[in-house]
Amino acid sequence: MSLSTARSFLSEACYGEQELDANSALMELDKGLRSGKLGEQCEAVVLFPKLFQKYPFPILINSAFLKLADIFRLGNNFLRLCVLKVTQQSEKHLEKILNVDEFVKRVFSVIHSNDPVARAITLRMLGSLASIIPERKNAHHSIRQSLDSHDNVEVEAAIFAAASFSAQSKDFAAGICNKVSEMIQGLDTPVELKLKLIPMLQHMHHDASLASSSRELLQHLVNSYPSTPMVIVSLHTFTQLAASSLIDIPKQLQLLLQYLKDDPRKAVKRLAVNDLKLLAKKAPHLWIRENTQTLCECALAVPYNSLKLGMLAVLSTLSGTIAIKQYFSNMAGGTAVPPRLTDLVKLAQECCYHSNLAVAAHGVIVLSNISISCPEKDIVQLEQDTVLGVESLLMLCSQDSSPSSQATLKTALTSLVKLLKSRPHLSQPAVEFLLGQLHLSCDSSRVLMCHALAAIATHLPVLGDGMLGDLVDLYRVASHSSTDKQQELLVSLATVIFVASQSSLSAEVKTVIKQQLENVANGWTVYRIARQASRMGCHEFSSELYQSLRTRVASEHFYFWLNSLKEFSQAEQCLSHVEDGDYSGAMTAIAEALRSYQKGIASLTAASTPHSPLTFQCEFIKLRIDTLQALSQLICTCNSLKTSPPPAIATTIALTSGNDLQRCGRISMQMKVCMDEFRSLAARYADLHQSSFDADYATLRNVELQQQSCLLVSHVIEALILDPQAASFQEYGTLGSVQTESEYERRMMSVFNRVLEEVEGLTKKHPPVSHLHTGCLCDAVIALLKVPLSFQRYFFQKLQSTSIKLALSPSPRTPSEPIPVQNTQQLTLKVEGVVQHGSTPGLFRKIQSVCLNVTSVLQSKTGPDYKIPLDAKTNEIEQRVEPHNDYFSTQFVLNFSVLGTHAVTVEASVVDESGIEWKTGPKTTVSVKSLEDPYSQQLRHQLQQGGAQAAPQRGAYARF
Repeated sequence: MSLSTARSFLSEACYGEQELDANSALMELDKGLRSGKLGEQCEAVVLFPKLFQKYPFPILINSAFLKLADIFRLGNNFLRLCVLKVTQQSEKHLEKILNVDEFVKRVFSVIHSNDPVARAITLRMLGSLASIIPERKNAHHSIRQSLDSHDNVEVEAAIFAAASFSAQSKDFAAGICNKVSEMIQGLDTPVELKLKLIPMLQHMHHDASLASSSRELLQHLVNSYPSTPMVIVSLHTFTQLAASSLIDIPKQLQLLLQYLKDDPRKAVKRLAVNDLKLLAKKAPHLWIRENTQTLCECALAVPYNSLKLGMLAVLSTLSGTIAIKQYFSNMAGGTAVPPRLTDLVKLAQECCYHSNLAVAAHGVIVLSNISISCPEKDIVQLEQDTVLGVESLLMLCSQDSSPSSQATLKTALTSLVKLLKSRPHLSQPAVEFLLGQLHLSCDSSRVLMCHALAAIATHLPVLGDGMLGDLVDLYRVASHSSTDKQQELLVSLATVIFVASQSSLSAEVKTVIKQQLENVANGWTVYRIARQASRMGCHEFSSELYQSLRTRVASEHFYFWLNSLKEFSQAEQCLSHVEDGDYSGAMTAIAEALRSYQKGIASLTAASTPHSPLTFQCEFIKLRIDTLQALSQLICTCNSLKTSPPPAIATTIALTSGNDLQRCGRISMQMKVCMDEFRSLAARYADLHQSSFDADYATLRNVELQQQSCLLVSHVIEALILDPQAASFQEYGTLGSVQTESEYERRMMSVFNRVLEEVEGLTKKHPPVSHLHTGCLCDAVIALLKVPLSFQRYFFQKLQSTSIKLALSPSPRTPSEPIPVQNTQQLTLKVEGVVQHGSTPGLFRKIQSVCLNVTSVLQSKTGPDYKIPLDAKTNEIEQRVEPHNDYFSTQFVLNFSVLGTHAVTVEASVVDESGIEWKTGPKTTVSVKSLEDPYSQQLRHQLQQGGAQAAPQRGAYARF
């Protein structure tokens, strides 16, 4: 095996390899490190980051870093440089080094070299390790000494190391501050070196006195050295220090605004603008009205577009925060300021029509944010100005396909959608304008406009019908070629049509879309359109598209996936034909839907692979199948009131038994079974929701709605039949006031409210149980079935991927072998874990902490058979740990006093930033064998032998 073998180990994308593979890869890299050829040694060194990424546990990382430290100690400067780069790339793995002392000792030995370059690389290496050795005095001493070196390379490296240690160590920062001050103020220090030393002061924020002295020094530098480079570096360091220490931000804002206003140099103004933007993001609440006003005055007066753009970027950042409310609050004199008369609004209105598109985009953002945040009565005219500004910008950008125009268009459309959500009365003319502009725009602009129209129609479905005619006309002529933009346009237009149609596509619309897809669309475009149709509830159309795609894929897994989607769409299509009051028709429709669902779940299982197990999809469909079966069973139970009414003596039986439900006959017990079934389904939906950490918000809301529909049915059964007196409607009273985000959610909430109103009215008028009650239940079932199911994004696509990998120690030598432990001792179980992310970590939610639950259960007992208390048989401990750099570690002390084999299960779940716990797994089980300790065993043997010898003696004496 050679380095190519190691490369093949490390290039594989999966994470399920045995530990042997990790050791093999490390051995192959070690062979490369011990090679006599410099090229092979370097190649081995640069492969280490991949090794750390693939096997991110401390035992391997510790061994690997010790090998790298040896290479650093014994190799030449080029190898040292490679090791330095690897260390800097693997910064998040440094804390997993177990033998820190040994590692640092090997690296630090090079600091005594006569070669200044070797010393410089060592200093940079120490600086890169500052996070794990912040208080090493020998490193501190070496950095101080090297700052006095006569070699420029070494001094620069010492400055880098000093900055790194200052950020980590309060003691080092306090100790080095005076030396840095002396060097900066010293006349013998070259200006270039001063410019490199000054940024170190941004780390002097560990206490107030240190920050204050650093601030005084920077103020002195700004006043004493007016040259452009010195002012730029000093001001930026000033800003970074203020942002870290927080208390000095108001002073820093005033200083930056003073330079922006008074300093004539363009470079200084540009730096002031950039730093103001940084502070606007960091602490917008500290911007008082005077700060914002000064910035507006500067922006109005400045003649340069680049500076105006920068200032507007700061204002657009501020306009989305609390700072905008502070600006429009009462002036110092106590009189309120009309929004239209302020400099901020004047500036924004002026910029909306600016020749520079980026400036115009920021003007639109500021105006729309002001319109959203101010009270409606103050800004009627301002709303119209905002819409006009957006429309003029749209007209300007929509026919230009250049990247800058498209970015501006996207910004303008985003601002428009936000404004229309806040001010719905402006929507109708804005939509008409967008539809008119669609015909005149280039393809890339049409795509963005379609996204905006879809967002508006989702929020205001009443506008959907008015859009449909224009959209279908545009679809007819939308595409004449198969370029990427044309394909994207087909998908975007189809999405808006589905949203506008509200899941009821006419035959004409279907024909138009199909014709275009047959002419120019590729398979991926057809699949994306079918996916959108499934999401919007147009199941008949999506079924036809999936049917056409099945035979156009290259893998049998893809074939089974498309086949399952086709079956699911057909199943939902069966349910769309259900009519109000047609209970037997509903039963038939559910039976047909279940037939298709069973075929689909079989295909879906066949489509799963080890790398893509489709866990969420399978569970979601199984729950849908069980829900439909439960609804069918509920209709059958309601019909049983006619086929098997209560007997004549039912009232007597009820009085005799004291159970009032006996009056209703056998239907009462059947209804109780149905209610329990729906509650069980709701609990399973809750489990599915809790296990879907990576799902997007719309998918989670969809699962919640399914859970709520099951809870609703169980509540209705209880309220109508089982316990009308105890049923309360108060907790369901707020359903109508919830802000809905999709057409599916809107329909479901409408059904929930209507059903609850009917049930509440019925329970007050009629005692249970009559055909009115069962009819009301059946009507509720049909109302739920008539809402087309929405298959949301997570069913098709996983945008965020998060998994946890656990390692337990001690671990058994073979998987089937138990870990031995004496019953008088306690086992310390160390649990280490690594959080692994996909390409977009934290897109929807981030991990705040990991919750580890350890339980042990006695499986088989080898000791004497006497009664054992339950708490001696089991252990149950829970701990929460916060991952650092995606790594966490903790220990559990477990007691195995009962002899025998115990199964120890470690289960991980994650807690997000909102404090919600998600059952992500994994679950790992190890076997532990509790053995009797030698001393107790010896004592027991002695007692047994003593008892055996004493028995015949007693028998012999008994004769006399």
